[in-house]
Formats: sequence, C-alpha cells, structure tokens
Amino acid sequence: MRECGYFITKLGWGAGVDASFLLRADAVSVRRGSKSLLNTVSLSLRAGQIVTLVGPNGAGKTTLVQVLLGLIAADAGRVERREGLVIGYVPQRFAVPPSLPMDVDGFLRLAGKSRVAERRAVLLRLDVPDLQDAALRTLSGGELQRVLLARALLRSPQLLVLDEPAQGLDVHGQQELYRLIAQLRDESGCGVLMVSHDLHLVMAATDQVVCLEQHVCCVGTPEAISQHPEYLRLFGTDLRGFAVYQHHHDHVHDLHGNVVIAPASTSGSNIPLCDGKGGCNHA
Repeated sequence: MRECGYFITKLGWGAGVDASFLLRADAVSVRRGSKSLLNTVSLSLRAGQIVTLVGPNGAGKTTLVQVLLGLIAADAGRVERREGLVIGYVPQRFAVPPSLPMDVDGFLRLAGKSRVAERRAVLLRLDVPDLQDAALRTLSGGELQRVLLARALLRSPQLLVLDEPAQGLDVHGQQELYRLIAQLRDESGCGVLMVSHDLHLVMAATDQVVCLEQHVCCVGTPEAISQHPEYLRLFGTDLRGFAVYQHHHDHVHDLHGNVVIAPASTSGSNIPLCDGKGGCNHA
C-alpha cells in the first residue's frame, strides 16, 4: 500500500507477529526545501503503553504525528501499522466558529454512527454529562478538550493520539486530564501517544518519553529523561520543584476510576540513553 508518497505497511496477524504491536516508525525523515523537519526518527507503540513525545517548539512533534497518521508525506523511512488499526485523534487546536449552530451531541455524531445512550455514556465517563445539549461555541477550554476526547473515544480506538491535549489548561486541569488519560488506558488497554512541549506534569503519567529535536535526542522513563543532559540542554530545568501527579500502572480501574485489581508490581527495564549526537545507546 502506498499512502501520501511513502510506504505504509499494514501487518497481518500470522505467526511471529507481536499481538501488542500497534505502530512503528523507522528512520522517518521530512524536509521542506533546505530545512530538515525530521531526521531519521524511529519510535514504536504497543497496546497498553503511554508514550509521550516532548520537545521545544519547532522540534517536529506535530510533523511526526501527521506522518504517523498518514496526513503528510515523509521523504524517507517506513511506517508500519497493525492491520485495521483504529485511531482516535485529538488535535492540537480546534477553533469553534462563534456562529456555528451546533450542540455537543451533534458534534459527537460526526465521529460516526452512534446511539444517544453511547454518546451520553462517554460524556458521563469524562465527567461532563451536562454538556450533551450545550452549544459547542459556549464551552470553556477544558470542556472543549473533554468533548474532543469524547469524540475520539466514540471510535473505540486501539490507539489514542493527543497533540498537546492540555494546552490552555491550568495546573489542576492538566493534572485531572492526565489522570483521566491514564485511567482510560487502564480500562481499555489502548495505546496512547501524547505530544507535549515539556515534561513537568504530563510525564508522570507516561511509560516512555521520546525527546525530539528533529532527531530523537533520548528515550526512557520520565525519571531518567528529566535528568538527562539532552533534556536539560533543551529545556534548562528538570522536574525538581514541580508537584507531579504519579500514576503507577500496577492496577486496574473500573469505569468510575476506582481500583479494582492491584497485582504485585514489577519493575526494571533497560533505558535507551542518547549519546548526544542523535544516536541512542542502551544503559
């Protein structure tokens, strides 16, 4: 299959295929004229995993997401997807025209065929059940983010992609949103790719961080990345002094966020670290 000028392979489910595999980018590069937007970027996503892409403005984060979604062409590299992969996407920006005569329920219907009860249930799960009949143009920033997330969830996605989901939210709103995203992952087992411009609050709810500056600078856990020289070079600070929400993935939530299973936790992994020149080594 050829899509947007580069190859996308949809993997079938024969012998030897990892059942948790969702998506993989291998050495993806994008250029616009003489400018390199992405330089041999590789990453992978599995079911049940939250991966957060961080980097300063202009690092190529949104460009990479667009390549992964097949929205723009890559000049080189390869993207592989699970066959039939269903993706729910929450964009970085969504401007509602002030004159748009549409309520929230009508907007949610645009996600595809669904029943009123299903749309009501997803809004209830996101703690905004009273918004179903509200005019879209009257929503606050936080309310609109939850409605956009509800629209993505109505697709029953295997992969949830969120581009700067907490943009415009205060610290409390960010904490609540990231807690909710982690709970949704626990409940559904979907994979999550989030994009952010820094670590701070978001990273404590993630499993793996990919730090991007046109190339992959470093990859690892939030704790490792927050102390890594490449991250400190880009952002000039680490997580010390921030009240970070910690979400340890050693349990399962019910639909109301209550812990219902708490198995013994496991830990220990090899963290790929950057050599500072665009290549990564394993610790």
